[in-house]
Amino acid sequence: MNLLKQLTQASRMHFVPIMVICVVLGTLAAYLWNDEFHPWRFLLTLVGASAAHMFSTMYNDIWDYRSGADLAALASEEALSTDSGYLTRSVWKHSIFVTVTWSMLGIAAGCGLILYFLSGPGVLLLGLIGGLLASCYVAPPIRYGYWGRGTSEFAHVLSFGPLPVMGSYYVQTSHFDTRLLLLSLPVGLLTTLTFFNHHFLHWKTDKEVGKHTLVVMWGEKKSFRLSPLLLIMAYLSLAICIFCKVLPVYAIVALFSAWPLGRMYGAMRVSRSLQSYQSLMGLSLEATLRCGMIMIAALFIQSMAGH
Repeated sequence: MNLLKQLTQASRMHFVPIMVICVVLGTLAAYLWNDEFHPWRFLLTLVGASAAHMFSTMYNDIWDYRSGADLAALASEEALSTDSGYLTRSVWKHSIFVTVTWSMLGIAAGCGLILYFLSGPGVLLLGLIGGLLASCYVAPPIRYGYWGRGTSEFAHVLSFGPLPVMGSYYVQTSHFDTRLLLLSLPVGLLTTLTFFNHHFLHWKTDKEVGKHTLVVMWGEKKSFRLSPLLLIMAYLSLAICIFCKVLPVYAIVALFSAWPLGRMYGAMRVSRSLQSYQSLMGLSLEATLRCGMIMIAALFIQSMAGH
């Protein structure tokens, strides 16, 4: 197996496209609202944000492995493990995994430092917030992902919504815009839904090791009722973006990306299993990517029509 394929699997790179969507949304907003586009800043932001996300994912894998959460999920017949398997199955040595993890942070920090000098102090502010959210999620002493009070869900909204969208906009313009909060919400909420649904796959073993996610605290039945509400909130935020003219009216097409997920919720009202929750998580990710890409297409068409 070549090194690139190993890195792709170890970092669970299939989630990176969400971060790419956020960066492209912020960049398009900068071009559309300010007629600003700096290609090299865009590329640095893309590389830095992707590396930061890979660091976050791998760093969380390290601490979930050390806490026993991932090993418990792997050993249980009542759970589906969602980690990369590179630590729990000893594909990589622990020391190698840690080295690669910190290398991702080094790449992200290097890109951020260059952008700080090119665009201003806002890069440093957003980078520090993002770094704290990533490093304190499951790592001691804070481990807010273990609190079970919605803290991890709030952090996911920030990490896959306002922070990358505002950051990619800022590096182009050196200022912020309140409209970015609205623009970032659909993808941020859908990503939060994806990660919320993934907790159903191992909530029993999470409970055993003391990882108090919201699903653990509320239980499977109550948490399942919350899941479609998050979906409704995400697409309601899309409608608000259109109403407030943050997105053009034809972005309404993105609502159709919810259809497969909505059908899955209907089917799961009767019976639910680990396999159905696995499908639910996959459909949540697909809805996130499709909605984000339609939003990008809508902004791109609008920017071309206006120029």
